[in-house]
Amino acid sequence: MQSLFRLPGPTPLPPPVLAAMQRPMIPHRGIEFRSFYRDLLDRLRRIHRTDGDVLLWPGSGSAGWEIAIANLINQGEPVLIGVCGDFGDRFARVATLLGANVRRLDVPWGRAITPEMLRDGLEQHPDVVAVLLTHNETSTGVTNPLKELASVVRSHGALVIVDAVSSAAGLPLEVDEWGLDFVLSGSQKAWMCPPGVVIIAVGERFWAAQGRCTNSKYFWSLADARDAALNGSTPTTPPLSTLYALDAAARMIESESLEEVWQRHQDVGSRTRDGLENMGLELFADQAYASNTVTAFYPPSRGSAKPIVDAVYQEHGVTIAGGQGHLADAILRIGHMGWVNLEDIDACLEALALTLSKRSNCSSM
Repeated sequence: MQSLFRLPGPTPLPPPVLAAMQRPMIPHRGIEFRSFYRDLLDRLRRIHRTDGDVLLWPGSGSAGWEIAIANLINQGEPVLIGVCGDFGDRFARVATLLGANVRRLDVPWGRAITPEMLRDGLEQHPDVVAVLLTHNETSTGVTNPLKELASVVRSHGALVIVDAVSSAAGLPLEVDEWGLDFVLSGSQKAWMCPPGVVIIAVGERFWAAQGRCTNSKYFWSLADARDAALNGSTPTTPPLSTLYALDAAARMIESESLEEVWQRHQDVGSRTRDGLENMGLELFADQAYASNTVTAFYPPSRGSAKPIVDAVYQEHGVTIAGGQGHLADAILRIGHMGWVNLEDIDACLEALALTLSKRSNCSSM
């Protein structure tokens, strides 16, 4: 494989996905599309481990935040949002912009939201109708213990809304077993596809609650999308080429088996963390909750990240990322989700080691 593109998204595209995107257009209201779309949604249900609805829109994963709020939260209704990184913060900003009464559960970046923290937050805000959680915080390399967090929320009686953008199709995610009511992700991460499709899994409790939502919406209407999907269709023009790609990726995941995909991500995550520590680099995230799709770490001596990002690319053609938000120049991140194996990680770590060694030698001269 030997991919040198190690961003936390977008991720490398495997050959079957690239080939699928070359398929010709078909009538998106015709018999062929209806059969294709129903089959694709069935595959996505299996990968989400749900018997409920999975629905698709053109857009990035970020659109999922707006879809959740627009279809569930009336103006002024209280929600609790767990914030342990940049994407949790963005989720909170979107909810505020759309008129929700946002209560934040802020946790230091690099730490996870624990069930005890969430329980305390719900005791302080017992009136919330939903809790919005980031499963895997891409900006920090932390995987929150979603199964346990969802149990706390359900015991409280609120809905569980999950940003799974950098976890779905890469990390264990059991929509039905864990009682998740709304799960959003984007095609450009572990789904191994180009950006362009937002993927939503919806449970029955969400459907019951969204019936009382009075927000006006057209493009993001879940009810319209479900009605259309029952007929093998979409309310608006679907992004055919990206759906072809998603279908090819879903077939690859099922061919490998979901459990093997999860194990492969665990293996590459461990390899990445071990390799960085063997270089003497300090990992950023609490290792009890370390992500198996993205690893964040400090530059040597906690210096500037950007020169290292530039040097690794210029000297070895390897693309890694800096941080986000207030950590933009403070940490480095290596993405290892989707189409990735141990050889890819070894190549990335070797390039990083050579770059850091050269910089160290130059600074000591």
